[in-house]
Amino acid sequence: MLEPRYATLVDRLSGVIEEQRWLSDPADTLVHGTDASFYRLTPQLVLQVETLDEVAALLRQCSKLGVPVTFRAAGTSLSGQAVSDSVLALTSRAWTALEVLDGGERIRCQPAVVGRRANAMLSPYGRKIGPDPASINAAMVGGIVANNASGMCCGTAQNSYNTLSSLTIVLADGTRLDSGDPASVAAFRRDRPDLVEAVGRIAADAAGDPRLAARIRAKYAMKNTMGYSLNALVDFDDPIDIITHLMVGSEGTLGFIAEVVYDTVPDDPHKASALITFPTIAEACRAVTALAALPVSAVELMDRTSLRSVQDQPAVPGHLRDLGQDVAALLVEVRAATPEELEERAAAVRAGIAHIELEREYAFTDDATVYNGYWNIRKGLFPAVGAVREVGTTVVIEDVVFPVDRLAAATLDLQQLLARHGYGDAGIFGHALEGNHHFVFTQDFSDPAEVERYARFIDELGTLVVETHGGALKAEHGTGRNMAPFLELEWGRDAVALMRRIKDAFDPDGILNPGVIINDDPTAHLQHLKSIPPADPLIDTCTECGFCEAACLSHDLTFSPRQRIVLQREVARLRAAGSPDAADALAASREYEFAETCATDGLCGTACPVGIDTGRLVKQHRAATHDESRVAAAVADRFGAATAVARRAVAGGHVAQRVVGPRVMDAVVAGASSLVGDATHWVPNMPGAADPLDLGLQPVGSDALEVVYLSACVNRIFGPPPADGGEPGVARRTVNLLHKANCRVVIPDGIDDLCCGLAFESQGFADAGATMLDRLGDALLAASDGGRRPIVCDMSPCTLHARTGLAERGIHVHDIVDMMTDVLADRLEFEPSDEIVSLFPVCSLRKMGLVDQLAELGRRCASDVHVPDLNCCGFAGNRGMLHPELNAHALRDLDERTPDEVTAGYSTSRTCEIGLTTHGGRPYGSLVALLDDHTSPRRSRVT
Repeated sequence: MLEPRYATLVDRLSGVIEEQRWLSDPADTLVHGTDASFYRLTPQLVLQVETLDEVAALLRQCSKLGVPVTFRAAGTSLSGQAVSDSVLALTSRAWTALEVLDGGERIRCQPAVVGRRANAMLSPYGRKIGPDPASINAAMVGGIVANNASGMCCGTAQNSYNTLSSLTIVLADGTRLDSGDPASVAAFRRDRPDLVEAVGRIAADAAGDPRLAARIRAKYAMKNTMGYSLNALVDFDDPIDIITHLMVGSEGTLGFIAEVVYDTVPDDPHKASALITFPTIAEACRAVTALAALPVSAVELMDRTSLRSVQDQPAVPGHLRDLGQDVAALLVEVRAATPEELEERAAAVRAGIAHIELEREYAFTDDATVYNGYWNIRKGLFPAVGAVREVGTTVVIEDVVFPVDRLAAATLDLQQLLARHGYGDAGIFGHALEGNHHFVFTQDFSDPAEVERYARFIDELGTLVVETHGGALKAEHGTGRNMAPFLELEWGRDAVALMRRIKDAFDPDGILNPGVIINDDPTAHLQHLKSIPPADPLIDTCTECGFCEAACLSHDLTFSPRQRIVLQREVARLRAAGSPDAADALAASREYEFAETCATDGLCGTACPVGIDTGRLVKQHRAATHDESRVAAAVADRFGAATAVARRAVAGGHVAQRVVGPRVMDAVVAGASSLVGDATHWVPNMPGAADPLDLGLQPVGSDALEVVYLSACVNRIFGPPPADGGEPGVARRTVNLLHKANCRVVIPDGIDDLCCGLAFESQGFADAGATMLDRLGDALLAASDGGRRPIVCDMSPCTLHARTGLAERGIHVHDIVDMMTDVLADRLEFEPSDEIVSLFPVCSLRKMGLVDQLAELGRRCASDVHVPDLNCCGFAGNRGMLHPELNAHALRDLDERTPDEVTAGYSTSRTCEIGLTTHGGRPYGSLVALLDDHTSPRRSRVT
């Protein structure tokens, strides 16, 4: 039952916000309430807000009722500023609009635009947004601005505060201001003279105190996100400018950020990085002092503990495993407009630190694969260090800054402080050019003695950073709840008094994110600490950072990987507490969100810095909860017969659809299938039945290449849509393409009975899937003559599954994409057309790293190629027929993000193409069809 004031809030807003967007069930509020910090508060209500009018109405009613409200974008913040025990208003679903302005010089973003997407839109212009936090692939612009997030190359010059062009905000009373619109500014001055005057007085008082004004300027010469952006009081004269810049870094405590327009910064096209190791961290810090005067874009420090946490990851040089105990590394990047300038800058770095003792020699690399690997390691250090913690403990990250000229001494003092309090295994890393250290350690917050140890350490940390070395307790992670009790230590009484006046002027009723930044409880940083019980080895290393969510297609429809993990941890906690019935009831109540709408595509694992694939957990769950293994085994044993039945069913379904229509057909199929299992939908654009596999006339001759063709079972069931009027299916197209490339096609014996097993394994039928995969391996070994002949598969999900599962047997399966680029392209003539096509890289193709090759093939067939900035189509094997809402949600922006000039789309998965055609605003066919239409045999072979 909701408390009366929350029930009243929902009732008063019933005409503005639909009932289904209010969540109050304990399971929903728990999983939506978590963020990346080590604090946990469970909201009373969770709400998805979608419009400015809704935000204004919500704030007005919350002010009247005294109901606190916290706004959240991605929830990747680390200091407890994105959690609430009242109303949590989420913006992640609807606020995704962006617009590139002035030829890339500016960009307009709503708060749910992911930083990576903004940069992807700016990339063709050679520009980017200034802030570059390590979480930029997941963090959203609303949070980036609200926390004044900076990052590795950003420093202070290019953070949100210094690259802000304009803001659109909504204040606690519902008043709106678009600082880039003169009419809005004039209306705001008229409607809120009280705030304009109050801000003007506060600024005058700050500027009128020379000692305080000097302290403000000195504090912001460094990175500093402790408290409000007091530099706005001394940097600007116009109260509107002061108001908008106070919003930067205000962590949701002064108003809602509805839109930001950034002045963008150059993104130099030429980059090179070097991973430089030093015998001690002191030597590394000496090098930082020298590098500060050199033409470097970024310098990242990593101590030995940090390096150890990532030393086994693929992109890490092997020699890092053999480093000494005291070694530290600097990841240094130089950028330039030309290759010549790049080499000059790299040479300047080499000369500038030649006097510093090295652990070993180093070299700069401009190989994008190598240096992106380095930077991905650095970006994932926080969760990677957390992943090696003892199961059941919580990972803690702190964020401090020291003057660069004191960095070496301060770093050694910090190491000693950590060791003295029993945190000797903490990893230290960070943005060395700015003197900005992050350090990570683990803590068991379920033990009061451990909490007390943490409290003593934090107290001494404040003294060390602020009083001993003149630094700041938060450089870029925000004050949050974590450092709110230390605000006066950081700033002094007079400055904090200004901050309290700012809070009162913007939010007189105190409803906006209370407890964050301004907090009168001296122990606030020790309240609501998150404990992480062990749940399953597949997910126990998760730090709940949220990096996975940007890659998850069910996020904001049902649950994200992080939310699925939080649910599983709560189930595990209830079991450990002796409440198995409650645990079972909780799990059963969220079966749809947890298991049924998970695509199990594994993309969350590619986004996770420690590779946690929550889909594996869901598959494991499916295997444990269904009782149809004997049916699956029977289908596996008679697979050829099963696919024949399926093919006839598809053909019969189209006959029936012509009689009763698609809607009635869907209702009939769903109703009939629900009698024997999950309801299966007859989805729009259902393909027709496939034609029998026919090799036709095979090429002969001494230069003919023998190729094993693995036709996926899906392509042996589904042909092209009936509307294609007899167009050949994928199998016929593939054989034709191989023949044109002068290939003699070899079909594995018993192809009708073969399957890679993915269709079984993804549903949790692991044994049946393994049986099918093993059977396929035997057939492929025979067909390929022990691997002598190359093997190509015509469907990317099956390629990946077979490639991964059969690798230990020495069997390599080519996808049609890499088969074309690596083997067939030189045997064909390409005949490009004038059309513009869209190529959708399905999730398996992304995981195989073949997106660039896909685009290159498209450019050889068409005048221009569009590759949608989306992760996965959401059809997910048969999920698109069991839960078409998943497919619709995943592709909800596809048509909008596809240029109007695109006439047709192509992909490498037949099931994905069904959903893409349904939701993409244009037909999507097989890449093989595009290749077949735009190639011919090499002229040298034509007789």
